[in-house]
Amino acid sequence: MALLSRRTAPVVESEEKTIEISAQMQGTLSFKDPVNLKVNGSFNGTLDCKGTLTVGSTAFVEAHITGDNIIIAGKVRGDVIAKKMLVLMPTAILSGNISTPKLNIVEGAVFHGKCQMMEDVLNVDEVSKYLEIEAPTILELAGEGKIPGIKNGEHWTFERSKIDSWAAAGRIK
Repeated sequence: MALLSRRTAPVVESEEKTIEISAQMQGTLSFKDPVNLKVNGSFNGTLDCKGTLTVGSTAFVEAHITGDNIIIAGKVRGDVIAKKMLVLMPTAILSGNISTPKLNIVEGAVFHGKCQMMEDVLNVDEVSKYLEIEAPTILELAGEGKIPGIKNGEHWTFERSKIDSWAAAGRIK
């Protein structure tokens, strides 16, 4: 019995944390570890979440949002980058541009903006490590249009397949 409980202990320690915001907030929220973040109040600023971000049906968010899995049921004004999946629930109203590999817009949801369906998405630091090029150089190349990337707000995203094609064409110097 003691061996069984030792085996199950790591599972408990690796559970994602849940954070719920039901107040009015502004600023930047950024998480390095996966969390389940649920916003029920109002938020203005920048949200960068690993794990699942849920914007509740009573929430109003005016922010640049980046996350793995994003579920929107309330009102959002701002660009949204979902690295894995974005779901717009029937009560969702989204005004902003979307970048995601998977998108589910449930009947009744309202979306105003442009949508970029992406494959495997990388940020500046990930491209830097992937190509073994310093991050400031990646930013410079992206700003000059010399490397394929998409700028959403102040953040750059890169599709791995486009980066692979770019590198294979010998454009890395």
